[in-house]
Order: sequence, then C-alpha cells, then structure tokens
Amino acid sequence: MEKQKKRFEVSGRIIWGSSVSLAVLASIPKLFDTFSTPRDIAINSSITLCFSVFIWYYNIYSLPKFSAQRTSKNLLNGKLFLSVVLGILVMIILVIAHQELFQVAQMDAPIMFELRGLLINLIVYMFLHLLFQNYQTQQMGVELERTKAVNLGAQYELLKQQVNPHFLFNSLNTLKSMVDINDPMSSDFILKLSDFYRFTLESRKMDLISLREELQILDSYVYLLKARFEDGFVLENEVDAKQYDAAIPPFTLQLLIENCIKHNVVSLDKPLVIKLYTEENFLVVENKIQLKRGALSTGVGLDNINQRFMHLLHKEIEIDKTETIFKVKIPTIYDYHNN
Repeated sequence: MEKQKKRFEVSGRIIWGSSVSLAVLASIPKLFDTFSTPRDIAINSSITLCFSVFIWYYNIYSLPKFSAQRTSKNLLNGKLFLSVVLGILVMIILVIAHQELFQVAQMDAPIMFELRGLLINLIVYMFLHLLFQNYQTQQMGVELERTKAVNLGAQYELLKQQVNPHFLFNSLNTLKSMVDINDPMSSDFILKLSDFYRFTLESRKMDLISLREELQILDSYVYLLKARFEDGFVLENEVDAKQYDAAIPPFTLQLLIENCIKHNVVSLDKPLVIKLYTEENFLVVENKIQLKRGALSTGVGLDNINQRFMHLLHKEIEIDKTETIFKVKIPTIYDYHNN
C-alpha cells in the first residue's frame, strides 16, 4: 500500500509559544510607563495573546488550506490582504470586548493596537509561509527519492533477467553437434544445461546468494563452455573456502566470464585462462588480454554488474587493467538477509 502523504502541520508549541512571546514583547513598553498598572499590562497582554492565536489558526486553515493544497510562492497576494483586513476587524472587536469586560476607562489609542495587529499579522503570515515552503521542499525530496527507488527497483529487475540468449543458442548448437556424432557426453551435457537453467529460474527471485551456491552455478556453466571450447577455455578456481559464506548477486561470475569470452580469443592455439581468487574482501576475476580482432567494448556488461552491486550492496566493482592483464574486483558481504 502506498504510504500516505504527510500532512502539513504547525506544532501547538510554536503557535502558543510565539503568541505568549509576542504578548510579553508588546507589554514591555508598559513597564516603563509610570501611569500603567499591573491590570493595564495584563489587559494589554491578553489582547495581544488572543489576537496572535487567532491570526495563527486563521492563516493555517484559511490562508490557504495548507494541509490540502499547494500555495503560490508569491508572498504578496489577495489572501494576505484579506488576512490584514480581517485582522483589523478582529483587533477592534478584541479592544471593545476588553473595554466592556474589564470596564477600562482609558486604553492606548486604537491606532496603536491596529499597528501592533498589522505587525503581528505580517510576522505570522511570513513565518508560516516559510514553514510551508520548507514543507513543500521536503515533500518534493521525499517524492524524488521514492521515484528514484522505484526506478532503481525496476532497472534491477530488468538486470536480473539478463541471461544471455546467445549462450543458450551456442549451447544448443554444441548439443546438436554432439548428438550428430553420437558423443557419449551428450547426455551429461543435457543434464548440466538443465541444471544451469534450473539454477537460473530458482535464483532469479533472489537478490543475493552465497558464494558457495554461485560456484555451483558456475560449475555447470563451465562444463558447458568446456564442451564447446574444449582445452581452449581454462578456469583456475583458487577461491579460499573460508569465503564461501560470503554473498554476491546471482550469476555475477557467469556474466563476468561471459564478458571475457565475448572480448577475447578462445582457441586451442591460444587458450583463454581465467583466474578466480579472493583478495581481502574482494572476489577477483582475472584474465590475460588477448582481444579479438576488431572487437569493441561498450562497457555495458560491466556497467550492468556494477549497477546490481550499487543497488544491493551500495558498493562498486573495481576494474584494474594493464596492457596484458584485465581484473575485475567484486565486493562481497557476510552479514546479509536474502528476500
């Protein structure tokens, strides 16, 4: 279920705290007036407090309905004018009400209360406007992050589906050739091919698998490659058994080896030797560079692998390349929970 959008709210502590502060500030001049009594100061503060609270709640719910819609970024608009006019009327009502209620014989000039009300109105309106703009900015940030997460999830699901169809095509061609010559190993080839695609279907639903499981998948994959290239392909597995409980995205090794075969010569005269070993917290796939004639690398395969690691582990693969050696270092983790 989609998470409900957070409603814009202003804390009651801010409303009442600022209103009391304004009431106190408005009463400070009275403290230096020799003719003012405590009763005058209390009435003056009461008028300011009531007016401030009213302006706060009026602006929150009516100027405009911040909790339901976006507002114009322009501070000076018709709603501010309406607030000022209404504030003048409310201030008049409050002054008259206090005069009648407390039987005040003499109060400050009405214009002083109106100016004070206008100042409070502008302060509250501008502060509330800034709060709402900050709220909108945060909501846009949350929405952007949610959209990015959804896009990354969709991209990752696409990446998980990328088992090269060319590999299946080549494997079937190899199988046909074996059957044509009645190769006794053809039945084993079929079983390995079946195992490999069973692993594909089972692992497709998982984000991470143990290195032990990944090497089992790789074993079936290498068997199929050996049937196709014979001694033209050599994999030297020197992975430390202590690393078998580490986790990586499924089919990472298959994609990396497939990438090596795609760009390098694989033949009996020039065997492609791929070394697989661990180095600190990295799993290293290394091969001697023997590029095919006219081969161009787009980097798409390695970029896809890197995106998977960024999405799942928030880590990037490392590539070390010299004139003769090409290495890809992939990070591994040990504390993981597969979904």
